[in-house]
Amino acid sequence: MASLMSSPFTLPTTKVDQLSSISQKHYFLHSFLPKKTNPSNSKSPMRVKCAVVGNGLFTQTSPEVRRVVPENLQGLPTVRIVYVVLEAQYQSSLTEAVQILNKSEKNASYEVVGYLVEELRDEETYKTFCKDVEEANIFIGSLIFVEELALKVKAAVEKERDRLDAVLVFPSMPEVMRLNKLGTFSMSQLGQSKSPFFQLLKGKKSSAGFADSMLKLVRTLPKVLKYLPSDKAQDARLYILSLQFWLGGSPDNLVNFVKMISGSYVPALKGLKIEYSDPVLFLDNGIWHPLAPCMYDDVKEYLNWYGTRRDANEKLKSPNAPVVGLILQRSHIVTGDDSHYVAVIMELEAKGAKVIPIFAGGLDFSGPVDKYLVDPISKKPFVHSVVSLTGFALVGGPARQDHPKAIEALMKLDVPYIVALPLVFQTTEEWLNSTLGLHPIQVALQVALPELDGGMEPIVFSGRDPRTGKSHALHKRVEQLCTRAINWGELRRKTKAEKKVAITVFSFPPDKGNVGTAAYLNVFASIFSVLKDLEGDGYNLEGLPETAEALIEDILHDKEAQFSSPNLNVAYKMGVREYYKLTSYATALEENWGKAPGSLNSDGENLLVYGKQYGNVFIGVQPTFGYEGDPMRLLFSKSASPHHGFAAYYSFVEKIFKADAVLHFGTHGSLEFMPGKQVGMSDACYPDSLIGNIPNVYYYAANNPSEATIAKRRSYANTISYLTPPAENAGLYKGLKQLGELIASYQSLKDTGRGQQIVSSIISTARQCNLDKDVDLPDEGAEISAKERDLVVGKVYAKIMEIESRLLPCGLHIIGEPPSAMEAVATLVNIAALDRPEEGITALPSILAQTVGREIEDIYRGSDKGILKDVELLRQITEASRGAINAFVEKTTNEKGQVVNVTSRLNSILGFGINEPWIQYLSDTKFYRADREQLRVLFGYLGGCLKLIVADNELGSLKQALEGKYVEPGPGGDPIRNPKVLPTGKNIHALDPQSIPTEAALQSAKVVVDRLLERQKADNGGKYPETVALVLWGTDNIKTYGESLAQVMWMIGVRPVADSIGRVNRVEPVSLAELGRPRVDVVVNCSGVFRDLFINQMNLLDRGVKMVAELDEPEEMNFVRKHALEQAKTLGVEVREAATRIFSNASGSYSSNVNLAVENSSWNDEKQLQDMYLSRKSFAFDCDAPGTGMMEKRQVFEMALSTAEATFQNLDSSEISLTDVSHYFDSDPTNLVQNLRKDGKKPNAYIADTTTANAQVRTLSETVRLDARTKLLNPKWYEGMLSSGYEGVREIEKRLTNTVGWSATSGQVDNWVYEEANTTFIKDEEMLKRLMSTNPNSFRKLLQTFLEANGRGYWETSEENIEQLKQLYSEVEDKIEGIDR
Repeated sequence: MASLMSSPFTLPTTKVDQLSSISQKHYFLHSFLPKKTNPSNSKSPMRVKCAVVGNGLFTQTSPEVRRVVPENLQGLPTVRIVYVVLEAQYQSSLTEAVQILNKSEKNASYEVVGYLVEELRDEETYKTFCKDVEEANIFIGSLIFVEELALKVKAAVEKERDRLDAVLVFPSMPEVMRLNKLGTFSMSQLGQSKSPFFQLLKGKKSSAGFADSMLKLVRTLPKVLKYLPSDKAQDARLYILSLQFWLGGSPDNLVNFVKMISGSYVPALKGLKIEYSDPVLFLDNGIWHPLAPCMYDDVKEYLNWYGTRRDANEKLKSPNAPVVGLILQRSHIVTGDDSHYVAVIMELEAKGAKVIPIFAGGLDFSGPVDKYLVDPISKKPFVHSVVSLTGFALVGGPARQDHPKAIEALMKLDVPYIVALPLVFQTTEEWLNSTLGLHPIQVALQVALPELDGGMEPIVFSGRDPRTGKSHALHKRVEQLCTRAINWGELRRKTKAEKKVAITVFSFPPDKGNVGTAAYLNVFASIFSVLKDLEGDGYNLEGLPETAEALIEDILHDKEAQFSSPNLNVAYKMGVREYYKLTSYATALEENWGKAPGSLNSDGENLLVYGKQYGNVFIGVQPTFGYEGDPMRLLFSKSASPHHGFAAYYSFVEKIFKADAVLHFGTHGSLEFMPGKQVGMSDACYPDSLIGNIPNVYYYAANNPSEATIAKRRSYANTISYLTPPAENAGLYKGLKQLGELIASYQSLKDTGRGQQIVSSIISTARQCNLDKDVDLPDEGAEISAKERDLVVGKVYAKIMEIESRLLPCGLHIIGEPPSAMEAVATLVNIAALDRPEEGITALPSILAQTVGREIEDIYRGSDKGILKDVELLRQITEASRGAINAFVEKTTNEKGQVVNVTSRLNSILGFGINEPWIQYLSDTKFYRADREQLRVLFGYLGGCLKLIVADNELGSLKQALEGKYVEPGPGGDPIRNPKVLPTGKNIHALDPQSIPTEAALQSAKVVVDRLLERQKADNGGKYPETVALVLWGTDNIKTYGESLAQVMWMIGVRPVADSIGRVNRVEPVSLAELGRPRVDVVVNCSGVFRDLFINQMNLLDRGVKMVAELDEPEEMNFVRKHALEQAKTLGVEVREAATRIFSNASGSYSSNVNLAVENSSWNDEKQLQDMYLSRKSFAFDCDAPGTGMMEKRQVFEMALSTAEATFQNLDSSEISLTDVSHYFDSDPTNLVQNLRKDGKKPNAYIADTTTANAQVRTLSETVRLDARTKLLNPKWYEGMLSSGYEGVREIEKRLTNTVGWSATSGQVDNWVYEEANTTFIKDEEMLKRLMSTNPNSFRKLLQTFLEANGRGYWETSEENIEQLKQLYSEVEDKIEGIDR
């Protein structure tokens, strides 16, 4: 084996006790602690050793451990059996059965070999498998649900099917089920046949229901079939009996199963009349306890037995003991592979908790949950929390899920629902050594799907022995799982007055002006509103101030934004000895940070915890990463561990303050982004160590499901969504408003003699507004024809309409304050602008356009070109949409502007044709003939949306979580595209990663790619770009169901192929004829979050690129192949390896750190930023060796980037644009590509904007200008922000800093943007005073950013402006430090 990563030792053979003793001695089993590398040698291509173990796949186990060869044949005929299963629990049982048969030396000798479906990925193993099938008599398969492997099984078995004596496949994908054959019984018609058996298989949409009906059938059919004479009936009966034997799983059942099948179907044994017994039947579902005398079908009987147990102490029998429900897989119990279940039961009981362990034989656990965990009379749950140890979704297991049914059962149960994970596809050792953690297919089946049910805390609690295939408990993990399950349950049992809550706020970048940072949230006003509510509810909040402002002052010390106090309020000083005693992993942090206390969050002697306690609630400030100010550390390709101050904060919360729950307030902190495995962490992963055993509740922005999912998986958070502020249209102001007025007068007077004169004013005003960068304006005073005048005016008009109608989130959201109905109008207008064919809804602009005999798409296109009459028509359509929706909303609200019962109002509105408010409004416009039926359907839908927008459950859900109840799950995303995101206050989840890209996403992607390539051709002398460098984001792919993923596929010319259950796990090339253009090469930079959530999709993309590189096509039509051949030659490798194009960070690291460097001004020059990007983003995913995780391939990365002619990113929702967050410029390689290209040419940079129905591809500089005009320089936006006070100043400063980030990475920011910002915020005396008094720390940063933009050469301005900024800077400095001059 190649070196198992760079860990300091190799693991001993996997014995659990040894493992846990190793971790107790603080050896760390992982290589993610970055070695102190010397950044100067960063050119060497391989710096981080990764585990290329054996075949580079996830699982290295060999089927040979499942091969049983009879020792003495005694001249008996040999029966050869081959089986393929998903998990290994049948291995020991089947092996034992065959050994029993061979010992008896009767009738036949049996030779058996078994394969785990995952092992078939390995080419050598697959060859052996095919050979085994060729020699076999009997083939058995079960639970084969992974398409690419199902197809491999099908290919091997299909060839031999007619020769084999029997083929038995138990629930699996249809293509494998069709292989079944027992005598005359076959399923080859599965899905087409009329017989009742197939109707049953086909009729149930969810496989869970199917499995249940199958079980009922299995119970009754054999008795019925016994009396039917035909062979057909007998063969069907034996198939059903086989299924009973198999589901029975014990060695006895399997002995009889093998006897029955071989005796009935193997020709050599047919005459021997081999006797076999009927299956020993176990309960289909029930309660099982390892010490109980039997399985129970009645919860009362089970509890009676529990009360009389002799081995249990009094504490356990006490009626006050916590009770934990466990959900188990029946197959593990019947096959005797249950030691991991026993360990969890024993651990819970040792901790004083009663246990009710339930199981089900089918794949639907919702019935048993209801039957055994809820008291039928009082309807109250018997349990305080539930842990599923199956790892599967509650209804449907690995096959088709029924999430609504699961949610209904869990809401009825109403306790926290934890889904822990047994390792399925890896052995313990493989998992420990993997930087990825869990196998991607297991992540898709056992992490992503249970999240859709509202499951939390994917803690790996059991491993697998590579030899016997048996599960074994991982003791440290089991201990943590059980403690956390009891702690969640305690929230249900404790009184509110005694409960302790630690509210954690973030401060990023570290500065006093930034305490309480969170996306779109007014943090302190929200905390204050939450605390007031909790206080009224009975929580102890002694000494809580009267106002939100006073609360800020308490935490930050001194109101005048903390003048004369550089430090925050210190809540606790932790001595170094105490710190080491409380923090078991402290010594591991010394490699990065030296000995405690260090210089961060410390006074040199103690570690400091910042915050303030009120009664039983502590509000604390989470420390930051700690390396954001150190340019050398920012260059490391892997992120550093948390520092001592960070660890001390969480040790304080858990062990000194003794919090019952921690509430992380807002999007987002740094805990969940600390180094460790991506998913399925071990005790050596930092997020796991930091959160310890505290239940974690996390307020997360509803529009950010991807990072919320990281928080769920890596910090075990129960994520509760909050609304982003209501959107408004940007509107027009100053010169832009004047332009609007001039255009209106041009339209009414253009045919009089004044046309020319007005156009001259329009041109000069447009110049003053800097629109000449966006629109080609003729020289002032030039004579132009009437037709040209219309075109110039049309183009300027289209530009200002684009600015006017852009959506802005105004102000910041406060938890518990839903928007009023009128605030929801702009959101509704945008919801109404999208066609929703699946709901039978036509978009409002389409309905209105049809009224005047036009298609909306044509109008969009004409308006984009600047055709004056189309621009005007589009404006009229937009105004009519707003007016009609406004009229509708007014009718459904009362005087106070609250929405009253929408349904009854709607019914009365929808009942009277003529009085419908939207019809009344439209009757006065040119659209009075709009289709009434379409409008009625649309407004019915909008009424439902309005109800959701104004609903308020953010506080309610938080209180449910703190009371140990179940929080209903819901998707995160963009409320405009997917109103199901509302109402907020749901436990956010992402989506099934195997469901994207959808067909609709593929269609949208084609439009954007075609527009992008057209635009690039126009800017590039009619030539297609050979390579496009682009970025894939997690959130944007969740919101759009994989649009940007599909864009990459369409560029290289491949399409996704869904399997029979609708999951996308394959791609196929699109022919050049269909594509109609060359295949464009790509360099894909996946964000760290995308890598964690969509590793399956990275695998797909890598397969697609490699497939295309190997096509035999002319190079001028296949740029992927052209570049791969050149690179293969230079590097001396195979084409397949040279075609590496899918990159991201090393596992457990996030972002290129360019954002940290810019936000903290900790960078010297642009080259240093580019080095950060290259060093952190050059890790490639390889579909040929997925188990090795992310491998550093810097040389290939640089070579691929050096061919890029365009860079490209997507904007997918109105709330987040280029300057709102630092992620976008953090991933922008525009200047870097210019430096890598041999010709030094700057690539064109494009941004696709799919935030409205009219998708646009703009250049980066156009988008930056649009952003500056609609946000930073727009009074509507900055006044909205300043109305939030302290937080608002920070928001303004953040936009300016992000603008500097774009200057640094792309050089695409115009000088006037900085100049206008200076005029708006610094030259205006009154504005200056407001900023300075509201948040002096952020104001100081604003001044510093202006000076930095000038110093770095991004902004040229007058000497006096610079002098004024310097003067102001020293004034603020003095004020903050409390010096009065």
